[in-house]
Amino acid sequence: MTSAKPKQFHPFQILIYQGINLLMLILLINNIACIKEKDPVAKEILETYQSVPAKLNFSEVTKEAGLINFSHDNGSFGKMWFPEQMGSGCGFIDYNDDGWVDILLVGGGGWAGHTKRDVKTLWLYKNNKNGTFTEATEEAGLGFINTYGLGIVSADYDNDGDQDIYLTSLEKNILLNNDDGVYKDVSQRSGLGNRIEWSSSAIFFDADKDGWLDLYVGNYAIWSPAGDLWCSLDNKTKVYCPPEMYEGIPSRFYHNNGDGTFSDHTKIAGFIPAPGKSLGVVQLDYNNDGWPDLAVANDGERDLLYQNNGDGTFAEKGTKLGMAYGENGEARAGMGIDAGIVDSSGHPSIFVGNFSSEMIGVYRYSGKGWFNDRSALSKIGRTSYLSLTFGLFLFDADLDTDLDLFVGNGHVYPLRTKDQEGITYRQESQLFTNDGSGVFANANQMVAGVLNNKMVVRGAAVGDYDRDGDLDILLTENNGPVHLWRNNIEEKSFLRVILDGETSNKDALGARVVVAVDGHKMHRIIRTGSSYLSQSERTASFGLGYHTMVDSLSIFWPSGKRNTFKKIKNNREILIIEGSNLIEELSRD
Repeated sequence: MTSAKPKQFHPFQILIYQGINLLMLILLINNIACIKEKDPVAKEILETYQSVPAKLNFSEVTKEAGLINFSHDNGSFGKMWFPEQMGSGCGFIDYNDDGWVDILLVGGGGWAGHTKRDVKTLWLYKNNKNGTFTEATEEAGLGFINTYGLGIVSADYDNDGDQDIYLTSLEKNILLNNDDGVYKDVSQRSGLGNRIEWSSSAIFFDADKDGWLDLYVGNYAIWSPAGDLWCSLDNKTKVYCPPEMYEGIPSRFYHNNGDGTFSDHTKIAGFIPAPGKSLGVVQLDYNNDGWPDLAVANDGERDLLYQNNGDGTFAEKGTKLGMAYGENGEARAGMGIDAGIVDSSGHPSIFVGNFSSEMIGVYRYSGKGWFNDRSALSKIGRTSYLSLTFGLFLFDADLDTDLDLFVGNGHVYPLRTKDQEGITYRQESQLFTNDGSGVFANANQMVAGVLNNKMVVRGAAVGDYDRDGDLDILLTENNGPVHLWRNNIEEKSFLRVILDGETSNKDALGARVVVAVDGHKMHRIIRTGSSYLSQSERTASFGLGYHTMVDSLSIFWPSGKRNTFKKIKNNREILIIEGSNLIEELSRD
């Protein structure tokens, strides 16, 4: 088949066509001007779509914020004991109930008889409400803790109006009760301090919706200094052994008795048998039945999905529903985990951070009884293939009405990356921006700046520490410093919603908040947990794009109550109390 000869135009014809195009452009401009002048609605629409969104930019403010004296310590002394790879978590919590999130960091730990330096387990920094923090560890009664700390979760488990803390460790986990800003160890009398096992991420949630927060504790593996195994890459030099060399420990579930104590309901509630080696857990409601479900990321074992039966018991459905394994049918090295609705389907997607040479897992619920693997279709899989992801979370980074994905990367130790092309020990974190359909683009080159810094990230949390409406990032490095990244969006439109439960638990954990703008719905669940060993703020934060008004705000409380509000102006932080039809606007003063 031969191709047709291109049509030739005379130069005079070209000039005529150019003149016609110019005339049409002039008429179009004049028409737009007339529309803008005569029709206010059309004017607003035109101005909206002619606007240019603010460029995303994050800056390192760790030094200015007063956090430079913190450093995580994994206790290493040359023997390469297995837990040293894990790092620890971080969190945004409001320990003194002043409306400003404070920062809680886990310092790691040492090895008795081997680690000579002093390692502080917990570090608490009080928000000074001016962009800076002051260490308040001793003032808050947290200076006495001496254990190998790993993860944190914070919630009001006793419904007394303040934020308590649960610390996971290699040894006994610790429940810290908040008494007017001062913490006391109540582990023993609460019934949570009797086990010695390696725990990781934990989550407070109201499993049976009785108004009291229950506790799920992820456990990892059976390990002790005496039982540390010898592994080598060259049969000469000891390295950290891979997780498959150690036996996993099933996670635990504790029912809140409503009197300050908990009972171990792991078996009763259906959480046993389970493979163990859990590193991340997130609450979701995958089937939209109003009952909290849990998704669990496991390291080298199948991931788990616990469906709530509506009676305080759970059924594990991960394999049956298609989110337990990777695209090749094998279990992956799951670390951090998060879940949220990232497209117009109304169904949640689960994101799981995995090892290098494994794509980040992306599973979207179909609404028909199974999850679809969207690791590749989301455009995240290929870009994340060489990275090793620990902490990760969903948030609206650019306030454009859809959830984006942040992942914190870093390998386990330098020798593990030797002779692996494209894989390094220190790695860039990654920000994936959502186009609104659940398809993501790597924004690192566009955003640049701190995202290009190579680190060994473990804990990752998100929160608005300066209360300016956009969401900031908190990161910890294994055997390294903390990082606070300020989000610097200048022109912004947002709504932030804080809930206070009455019939439901005080923190309103499990409440679903739905905001609608111009037919588009955004969903948030008030919750703890997610990411890796860390705690993000519990405020429901919504980016509104170019919208200056929320059409509707609906709250579905765990108790079954529902509130709906209409026409709420943007750029506000509001408080809603269960059972009230009033909105209280919160001041930064």
